[in-house]
Amino acid sequence: MIANTELAFQNDEKEKRAAELIIANTELAFQNDEKEKRAAELIIANTELAFQNIEKEKRAAELIIANNELAFQNDEKEKRAIELIIANRELAFQNDEKEKRAAELIIANKELVFQNEEKEKRAAELIIANKELAFQNLEKEERAKELDTANKKLAFKNQERRIQTAELNIANRELLFQNKEKEKRAAELITTNLELKRAEEYQKEYIKGLEEMMFMTSHKVRQPIANILGLSYLLDQTINSPDEHIQFLNHIKQSALMLDSFIKELTLFISHLEQKGKNKKYA
Repeated sequence: MIANTELAFQNDEKEKRAAELIIANTELAFQNDEKEKRAAELIIANTELAFQNIEKEKRAAELIIANNELAFQNDEKEKRAIELIIANRELAFQNDEKEKRAAELIIANKELVFQNEEKEKRAAELIIANKELAFQNLEKEERAKELDTANKKLAFKNQERRIQTAELNIANRELLFQNKEKEKRAAELITTNLELKRAEEYQKEYIKGLEEMMFMTSHKVRQPIANILGLSYLLDQTINSPDEHIQFLNHIKQSALMLDSFIKELTLFISHLEQKGKNKKYA
């Protein structure tokens, strides 16, 4: 009975061991499958790492190009600053010319007032002369006996009157010509003022655009570059696992994409600023 009990116990243990062996074989097969999956994932990760290295080299080349472009833009900014100084000098010169034209316009207006007063005097004299002529006609009827002498005097006065009339016509033509010249000068002055106003507006917008561009460059460019440099330093110093390597590369890629996006944004901003300046210049 003890042997049978021991045999039954051993059979139970044997069945348990067989079940455990089946579970162990199943677990081993599962682990082999997981191992194959991990090997496939490692191959994919190595392929991705090689691709990322190529992308990193491309981004490094693009960063060099971006630095060259930034240096070119700095040179252009210095040129624009020099052009702005020249434009300010030109603006000051135009302001001086504007003041001179205003002074000339004031003098011309005074001259026009004086000529109008002279014209009124000549018209008054002509009215008086006409009244005198009527009086002389009455005197001519009364002085019929003095007709010859009166006719000579009248012919002389008529000659003087024709001369005065011719002089008055010349004066009127001269006055009309001067009025037209004053109108032309006034139109030129208005055009100059409008051009000066447009130049001042363009100058203000251009300076504001330069300030915005400098702010964007100093804040948006430095952050991605600092991220890339810091992550590159960490890659050189501490590489513990491929996962950390991939994580650092992802951060570098994200910072490079941010820098590339900002460079495109900055290019569009500069293009928009130049187009706005051209539109205001030729408006």
